[in-house]
Amino acid sequence: MQEAKLIKKAKKGHHASFIQLMKDHESSMYRVAKGILKKDHDCADAIQETILICFRKISSLKEEKHFKTWLIRILIHECYRLLEKRKTVIPFEAPWIESEKEEIELKMAVQEAVSSLNDELRIVTMLYYFEDLAIKEISDILQIPEGTVKSRLSTARRHLMTLLKEENPLFKRSGRK
Repeated sequence: MQEAKLIKKAKKGHHASFIQLMKDHESSMYRVAKGILKKDHDCADAIQETILICFRKISSLKEEKHFKTWLIRILIHECYRLLEKRKTVIPFEAPWIESEKEEIELKMAVQEAVSSLNDELRIVTMLYYFEDLAIKEISDILQIPEGTVKSRLSTARRHLMTLLKEENPLFKRSGRK
């Protein structure tokens, strides 16, 4: 796998490999940061700090296969550090909307519903559905048991379905259940 080679080189101090890794994971980092932080400049700050931390500590990464988990964990910690520092609210993007005609209204409804989730449910939902991370990876990133991840995902799905079905007629018309 190409990424494993880049990670091995980056761990040995090869700057170009490290830069390529960060470019490869840039969109994932942005989605995670945007799911936690409200403002783009806060996302940029968190990502920049994450990159610096990763650059300094990449040699401590034990297994290359856990690189993304390691990177996202650092990013999440940085996002929460910024939140604590700035006491901002956590918004969420809902990129899965498909209907062209009702896209804006549906996106707003889903975004509002996800934004209404508490922090624990929102971050697990984002990592699972938008970053395609496995339950084990989420467990590792958040340092919580896998059962807790599953429970939070289940609770988040119930809350979202209730909110979207009962409070938004557009969701019913879109064919989603």
